[in-house]
Amino acid sequence: LLRTSVATPGNDHRLGANEAPPAVISIFVGEELEAVIDAIASDSPYAGPVKVKMDLGVDVLPKFSKDTTDRNRTSPFAFTGNKFEFRMPGSHENLSDANTILNTAVAKELKGYADELEASDDFPDSVIKLVKRTIRDHRRVIFNGDGYSHEWEVEAERRGLPNKKYTPAALPALIEGKNIALMEEFGVMTRTEMFSRYEVEMEHYAKIINIEALTMLEMARRQLLPAVSAYMGDLARTIAAKKAVSETLSVKAETAVLERLARDADAMDEAAGQLSDAVCAAQGLADMTARANAFHDTVLPLMAGLRSAADDAETVCGDTYWPLPSYSKMLHYVED
Repeated sequence: LLRTSVATPGNDHRLGANEAPPAVISIFVGEELEAVIDAIASDSPYAGPVKVKMDLGVDVLPKFSKDTTDRNRTSPFAFTGNKFEFRMPGSHENLSDANTILNTAVAKELKGYADELEASDDFPDSVIKLVKRTIRDHRRVIFNGDGYSHEWEVEAERRGLPNKKYTPAALPALIEGKNIALMEEFGVMTRTEMFSRYEVEMEHYAKIINIEALTMLEMARRQLLPAVSAYMGDLARTIAAKKAVSETLSVKAETAVLERLARDADAMDEAAGQLSDAVCAAQGLADMTARANAFHDTVLPLMAGLRSAADDAETVCGDTYWPLPSYSKMLHYVED
């Protein structure tokens, strides 16, 4: 449910990269708190890290203690000093969805704890048993390592933690029986409302990818391919002019660029045709789940193929011919 609360097309690109947590939900608690948790669960003395002084290698700076809680930016749910941070929502998202899920989940657990403890004859002993059982049952969600690493994906699968990397794979959790029961138990949403949200979110995903695909087709066919063709035409005329002057003049460089651009243009044209057909096929699906999955499984890979060809053409196409801001201009160029 937490994963569904942040499932958007834009967040699919963000999660697991660019200083964002992965799609696997885990909790970072830091070495000190993890040692406390392990000591409670195993009935053993606390053997966690002791406070150490930071060695900065500069004698004139004052000494200070190293913080026992590291800000692990690869964790989706991290404990930082005195609070937990849920870091998965995208910058443009409304936080109400995530807050609704979090508050309902916490309410469910607190209600269960209260029911058990209020019925207990030995409150202190019941609290200890409850804490130990909870830690042992859910220890698998604690992970303090590098959430970006492939090793964590393998380990998360071994622990049985879901890894829903894209929105259509995450959204079905909204209509699972146990999750509907959870929302109905606390009067948050009804079964009908949960299914409605599921349909709306699937439709939203399909619409966003559809808009992006149509925009890409427009750019490729009306801007990029004409620009590449114009540059190839000038290259061909340059080659012909040099050969007309003298057969001994080398046209190796121009020919290599022309051949490369010709391959890129063919690849872009073929990818654009396939993408257009795939978009039409996806739009024709009446079932919203099938439509969203078609856009993810078929349309997105074709968009990536078209982009790959365009990216390659950008690296060799003349700067004055390319109709869009290049990466070099966007990243390194400041116009007077």
